[in-house]
Amino acid sequence: MARWIVRRLLRAGLPESRIVFDGAEKRTPQPGEVGNLIVKLPGTRRAPRRLFSAHMDTVPICVGCQPQVDGRIVTSARPDTGLGADNRAGCAVILHTLLEILRRDRPRPPLTFCWFVQEEIGLQGARCVRRTALGKPKLGFNWDGGSPAKLTIGATGGYRMKVTIDGIAAHAGGAPERGASAIEMASLAVARLRKQGWLGRVRKREGTGTSNVGVISGGRATNVVADRVELLAEARSHDPEFRRRIVRAYHEAFEWAVEQVANEAGQSGRVTIDGRLDYEAFRLERQQPCVQMASRAVEAHGLTPQPAIADGGLDANWLNAHGIPTVSLGCGQINQHMTTEALDLDGFDNACRIAQSLATSFD
Repeated sequence: MARWIVRRLLRAGLPESRIVFDGAEKRTPQPGEVGNLIVKLPGTRRAPRRLFSAHMDTVPICVGCQPQVDGRIVTSARPDTGLGADNRAGCAVILHTLLEILRRDRPRPPLTFCWFVQEEIGLQGARCVRRTALGKPKLGFNWDGGSPAKLTIGATGGYRMKVTIDGIAAHAGGAPERGASAIEMASLAVARLRKQGWLGRVRKREGTGTSNVGVISGGRATNVVADRVELLAEARSHDPEFRRRIVRAYHEAFEWAVEQVANEAGQSGRVTIDGRLDYEAFRLERQQPCVQMASRAVEAHGLTPQPAIADGGLDANWLNAHGIPTVSLGCGQINQHMTTEALDLDGFDNACRIAQSLATSFD
């Protein structure tokens, strides 16, 4: 994806010296193939620098996609894959904006274009980008999923956990009483979380959020009492304190579950929970310049701005944390992360027009 974008930029006459990869893949928790792709343009007028961003990666369900156009809708010709419009469409919007500026040499403020990596695995590209590498922009516009009229001005915060349970192995037929099953411990913990209301949509008197156990792996054979299980889980909330409360509930549930399972000698297992903050929640005021500018651009193209708060993470979470107030806009994607994913070309065209206005307006 990055190579394709670079080829288009060079073909349009952008000097190669303006194309920079920032090495973020060496700073992310999961090493990658390439870093964030950054292009900085000087302005033709003095004004605060603006950032335009989108992420290059897609989810695994999109591997092997074969795009097809039916009227004004793009889908995957393969029914078992998603389209990948999340977020190739966003990449195309900001690429089109930059290409139009190069083609027409229109008046503009200083601009930075950034194609992020590793958004889908925890916003890692945006997390590891350095503000100085972006030219210290004062406001940002990020293109991701949804309608071009949708202005995402806030999003939840997310925390990921890796839970490792060590039990005691034993022959499951000859001497099961000598073992302590890690699978049994994990099952008890997950059941307790469900019973107490800490799984799925979490609604408590002190707050709301979500949590999910998404991956469970463990065991080696049916005739061995399982001595290790690993689980991957997450907790989300717009309220950082309540998110921490959800995480505490996970610790309490797994620590309790380990104590409930012991072998005939009274020996039990142990649990280790390693976690990290993927991204913190944010919420922009309606009076923020980036929100006001985005609203005017949407209205100028005959649409009604739709401010929204997202229950998922966006690159804007980390951009705002880096001190770059950033609003996210959609570009016509439908049913992201599903095999029925589609791209509405009318919405995509409007997103391109809105982005062009935001790159060249001075009001």
